[in-house]
Amino acid sequence: MGHHHLTDILPSLMLKSMAMKDIAIYPERVLRKRAEEVKDIDFEIITLVQDMEDTMYAAPGVGLAAPQVSVPKRLILVDPTGHRDSGKLTVMINPEIIEMEGEETAGEMCLSVPELQVDVPRATRILVKGFDLNGKELRFEAEGFLARIFQHEIDHLNGITIAEYASSLKRSIYLKKRKKGKI
Repeated sequence: MGHHHLTDILPSLMLKSMAMKDIAIYPERVLRKRAEEVKDIDFEIITLVQDMEDTMYAAPGVGLAAPQVSVPKRLILVDPTGHRDSGKLTVMINPEIIEMEGEETAGEMCLSVPELQVDVPRATRILVKGFDLNGKELRFEAEGFLARIFQHEIDHLNGITIAEYASSLKRSIYLKKRKKGKI
């Protein structure tokens, strides 16, 4: 009975093929080394961004850095709403924080460090500079939660995860669980 229904929806499915990527889990090496600058915005980078978008929204997450999908490139996606239709997605290539002010500590979680919540001190206001997918320079002022997401994702590009902010006890408990395959 159900067969002809599938062919009805196939054309719409093929318009946008979802390409989910596996998320690298700490302490995988790709998460612990500095990612490389993106030199060219080519087809590979465009495809990577689309795949990261699918992966982030499906998770669901509010940010994703390329090293989290095992690609050691300086590229991040940020959407504080976590909703695909929000129109709030920022894609930034080779991002860097050029100004920061204030400090606030709050609990953070990470798709690459499941089941761990860590209190992380972050600047409350930042100025970020990078490039969009057209190679145009972006300058972005962010505060509060949005500033926190940018700092968290840019940390990933420098080989830093929230596990580095955890106490050594909390980290060793996490690593033991991970070894036993419980995470």
